[in-house]
Amino acid sequence: MDDTAAFRRSSEAFVERARQIGPDQWTASTPCAEWDVRALVNHVAGEWLWVDELMAGRTIAEVGDRLNGDILGADPMATLLRAQRAATSAFEDPGAMDRTVHLSFGDMPASGYAKQMAVDGVIHSWDVARAVGKGETLDPELVQLAWDDLSEHAEEWRAGGAFAEAKEPADDSLQAKLIALTGR
Repeated sequence: MDDTAAFRRSSEAFVERARQIGPDQWTASTPCAEWDVRALVNHVAGEWLWVDELMAGRTIAEVGDRLNGDILGADPMATLLRAQRAATSAFEDPGAMDRTVHLSFGDMPASGYAKQMAVDGVIHSWDVARAVGKGETLDPELVQLAWDDLSEHAEEWRAGGAFAEAKEPADDSLQAKLIALTGR
């Protein structure tokens, strides 16, 4: 699976789980200790809105704080869907994977950025599913993609504050190992 297809599938899976959030679940706790469900969805929507900006060649300084804070507004799902469409379009634009994006930690090939965003979506899909009690089983191909990437780079993500210390997996499945690797 190429990186753009991985992002599309990962983001669609996240949206599918977000559609299952009940009206009374937006303030529910998530496996991300600092975020409730709304804050987690806000984070993902914000990350997706950044994709369009960064794939257009803008730097973090040029975007500034425009995407900070609560971007979900009164209709969180509409904002999430708009962000997902914009990010998918930016990654699928002809020649997009030949670009370089300017991230906070340095420049990265767009293909690596798309994979990073796909992996983020896989993990956060599980987070939302766990928080709302629905559909925790993830796409096995996406789990494999995330495992292949994170088994090499988990410590970098951990050092950046994205993951807690690794835990013991709940079982021997690759999904359980992936979730445990991220400290969940």
